[in-house]
Amino acid sequence: MRSAVPPGIRCIQAFTRDSWYRGFTLVLTFLFYTSYHLSRKPISIVKSELHKNCSAIAGHGNKSHLDNDTWCDWAPFDKPNYKMLFGALDNSFLIAYAIGMFFSGMFGERLPLRYYLTVGMLLSGLFTALFGLGFYWQIHTIWYYVFIQIANGLVQTTGWPAVVACVGNWFGKGKRGLIMGIWNSHTSVGNILGSLIAGSFVSSAWGLSFIVPGGIIAAMGIVCFFFLIEYPEDVGCTSPQHHDQTEQEPLLRQDSEDEIFTSLNNDEGSVNPMFNSVQPSAISFMGALKIPGVVEFSLALLFAKLVSYTFLFWLPLYISSVAHLNPKAAGDLSTLFDVGGIIGGILAGIISDYTGGRATTCWVMLIVAAPMLFVYNYIGKNGLATIIGMLIFCGALVNGPYALITTAVAADLGTHKCLKGNAKALSTVTAIIDGTGSIGAALGPLLAGVLSDWNNVFYMLITSDLLACLLLSRLVYKEIRGWCGSQPRTRGFKEI
Repeated sequence: MRSAVPPGIRCIQAFTRDSWYRGFTLVLTFLFYTSYHLSRKPISIVKSELHKNCSAIAGHGNKSHLDNDTWCDWAPFDKPNYKMLFGALDNSFLIAYAIGMFFSGMFGERLPLRYYLTVGMLLSGLFTALFGLGFYWQIHTIWYYVFIQIANGLVQTTGWPAVVACVGNWFGKGKRGLIMGIWNSHTSVGNILGSLIAGSFVSSAWGLSFIVPGGIIAAMGIVCFFFLIEYPEDVGCTSPQHHDQTEQEPLLRQDSEDEIFTSLNNDEGSVNPMFNSVQPSAISFMGALKIPGVVEFSLALLFAKLVSYTFLFWLPLYISSVAHLNPKAAGDLSTLFDVGGIIGGILAGIISDYTGGRATTCWVMLIVAAPMLFVYNYIGKNGLATIIGMLIFCGALVNGPYALITTAVAADLGTHKCLKGNAKALSTVTAIIDGTGSIGAALGPLLAGVLSDWNNVFYMLITSDLLACLLLSRLVYKEIRGWCGSQPRTRGFKEI
């Protein structure tokens, strides 16, 4: 008598060929962007090693440098203006990243994504490792590190538009918020792994805190070259459905659709899918800006990302300062903020999928985050349990809207109905949204370095959250009108 088919094999057979390829692409792009964020995190961990409390070290048995309070610091960060120099490093990367992002999307639409990502990851690995080699080469000039940060910021722009475009090519609109909410946890996973890896070497040889992550992202670049599949059609899979024909989108007006479609025809040539012999052209920058919702979400992300990146670059130093912890302990504890970010991103995706309200979901999380940041600043140093709880809760509220806008919202807008089947807009729309957000990412750490008091830093973060809410108000109003019956809208989860 024959036995039944093993349960594991039945489970494998339950998935179609398309599902396996989609899952493979999702995991692969997850690992790619995890390595991008993993290579960005070390600078925030190493800051507290480049400039630390040397008098405390002397007080623990080392009496040979009692007349010098900066003997253990790494020049040039041993001067009183060390915060300004740290700000210069952060903004060298972030400003280059913000500027490069606006061009990266257009390059991504015109070049094969596989080659584009591969080159970007290999160069990111090179420049990340070069920063760490400054430790072994005994380089003490600020301009070397600034140049490396600028170069790294430019090449890191290859990552986000390319991976979002690739995932958008494989997944339709149904459950996109949930799928991309889970997938976007690569940001927090990368930050966590980057913190742990950098923290492992920071006290002994901080150069390895950069060299090891640099090697990891370079290795992922090689994996990308051999395995990334850009389009389902390349392997005979079915293209996803990007629109629900029964759904009336509150953010879409007929006059806007006509205007954008006319602009696309005039600037880039016809994109009507009826003409199968004509390959759709890449959308222009101005054409992408005319897509309903792009400007509002881009500006809202500017302030949301300002808050997120201020925490990314300054949280370990803040914890070390107010909780009086060593660099490794502060770095490890800061990963809890990213754990909260994973939870917040997934919850934002689930809620926005079910309600159909991307803007409203972001607005609610941002408006709750503002008072929670105030509370964290005042009670977040009162014991380990309080620190852990507030870091997770604030991480969820801060990173939830940021994750939703940069993934599901960008994919929704990049495959908008008004584009009439032109899939080449996704990379440019993603680059515009994330590029605008990166301006805020550059401003946040810069202002945090200029402001002399941690209380003022938190007031800046609270104000930024409220401004992001204000910018989303029009879209929230349109979504609420849709729910109240002014315009028909389907709620609940839809199939992929």
